[in-house]
Amino acid sequence: MQRTFSVAELRREFASAFPPNPAIYWSDLLASSILGWSALVLAARMPWGAVVHVCVTTVAVLALLRASIFIHEIAHCKEGALPGFVAGWHLLVGFPLLLPSLMYVGSHNEHHRQQTFGTVDDPEYAPLAHWSPWRILWFVLSVSFVPGLLCLRWGIGGPLAWLIPPLRRVLVARASTLVINAAYRRPMPTGKQALRWTRQEVAVAFVVWSSVLGVILGWFPLRWLGQWYVVAAGVAMVNQVRTLAAHRYDNEGMRLDALAQLADSVTLLGRLAGLVAPVGLRFHALHHILPTVPYHSLGALHRRLLAAFPGDSPYRRTQEQGIVAAVRTLLRPTAAAAPAAFTATPAAREL
Repeated sequence: MQRTFSVAELRREFASAFPPNPAIYWSDLLASSILGWSALVLAARMPWGAVVHVCVTTVAVLALLRASIFIHEIAHCKEGALPGFVAGWHLLVGFPLLLPSLMYVGSHNEHHRQQTFGTVDDPEYAPLAHWSPWRILWFVLSVSFVPGLLCLRWGIGGPLAWLIPPLRRVLVARASTLVINAAYRRPMPTGKQALRWTRQEVAVAFVVWSSVLGVILGWFPLRWLGQWYVVAAGVAMVNQVRTLAAHRYDNEGMRLDALAQLADSVTLLGRLAGLVAPVGLRFHALHHILPTVPYHSLGALHRRLLAAFPGDSPYRRTQEQGIVAAVRTLLRPTAAAAPAAFTATPAAREL
């Protein structure tokens, strides 16, 4: 039976109906991490640039992308819901990729807060639909430098910042967060958050310098670090393409209500989209309505809602036929893709 929901009704009915399953989280993380690092080591032993090397490197990129994207689940998971998972994630993928959760946990909440979504205080939103194709291309390619910048940030900038407080304030504000909004400034961590930052910064600095020492002492060849860089850069670039397909990015700083935020978000159809938008991120529109629903429940809930919603539901209009279609829409935005299309009339206030 079809029916309509307001966003508030949908949240009341489903927000707490799907608890996270630790067995799914752990098995997925372990499988993705083992596959990714095994493929990276195997690729490092192969002739550089050979077809088999490229194929195995691609496997490493996609597997470690999936493992690293669990940082998104960590940002939303209630404390204590997944015992030991945050520490396990850091050891398996966060620290080795120089991506401590401090770069996302805390700041990501601003992307979901109604008062800040799409504004200058949202670290994960910029009006990309108004950018030129060349600027968007640079948006994707520029992140290939990120692994090197992270080495400098955590290996050199981090230790120096503890000796030079003004430098630390700059690094926290401008070089400690996963952003697409260059105007975003991160506030200094305080209380328990500050302690968490310290522990993670020390751990990542240790990874950087132990890797350098490992090469100097001959524990592993330099080409292994080269392979690590290629895979890490590949993870960053694929994720940047995924970011292009997460929203319409048509808003230029206005505050949007919950339904307009939904309209600005994208649902990617097809299971292949899950390779580039893994761990439930292809259901990004649904995630913005119900950010507490764990990734492994989003697919079933999406299908359940489609069966319930009428044919002209705004939720249906968030759907795109995969990553390519979503990026094509971004490059050629239409009136139907704009958030205003769902806020113009009272009839559009329900899903």
